[in-house]
Amino acid sequence: MNLQEHYNKFYKESIREISSDNYEIDPMIHAENDRRFGMSLLIRPPMAVKIEIQKFLKELQRIEPHQYYYPNSDIHITVISIISCYDGLMLPNLNVPAYIEQIGNSLKNAQKISISCQGVTASPSCIMIQGFMEDNSLNTIRNNLRHDFKNSDLEQSMDERYLIQTAHTTVFRFTEPLKQKERFLELVEKYRNHDFGSFQVNKLELSYNDWYHRERLVTRLHEFKIGNSKVKTQ
Repeated sequence: MNLQEHYNKFYKESIREISSDNYEIDPMIHAENDRRFGMSLLIRPPMAVKIEIQKFLKELQRIEPHQYYYPNSDIHITVISIISCYDGLMLPNLNVPAYIEQIGNSLKNAQKISISCQGVTASPSCIMIQGFMEDNSLNTIRNNLRHDFKNSDLEQSMDERYLIQTAHTTVFRFTEPLKQKERFLELVEKYRNHDFGSFQVNKLELSYNDWYHRERLVTRLHEFKIGNSKVKTQ
């Protein structure tokens, strides 16, 4: 898979939709009764990358102040959704130690991951930072998890929504019609190839999370060290 081509296709198609007012406003983002929860394995970008992302978001916010902007605490890259969010998934009903053991076994030979956050892309519902992997280590981890979980009895719904192959991070969602669409799109285009920074990943986070990964609703279940380090519990 050519990631640059994938992101370019996504961007062109989505910007065309947004320009035509065919973007998707999220009706649930401020809902108090949203009970959609799941379990995810995540990467947390370092503060230096988040600072660059917030510079971009603050510029967007000056143009469209009432949309949804991700705070630093919620910014993440999904390695894989072990259980995609659905209404009614309750943490007490999950055998967390069994998930930790299963994932730990899948990560035994996992290598460190290098990610470069370069430019932005879009979907009809959100704006994302593009992530590029230096090698195939992230997708090797994903494939090992897919294989091992499908041979286990643990609840999982990997790839039911889509087959994740990128290292993007969602940073913006539409919550109302754009009031200054042209200025908004010009700024997104300005950041199309912006360098948000690069980093190396040596730990992954297992979380029980809501749809938007809001810090107040996330329960961090375990931290896995990858590369030459052994799995470590936090």
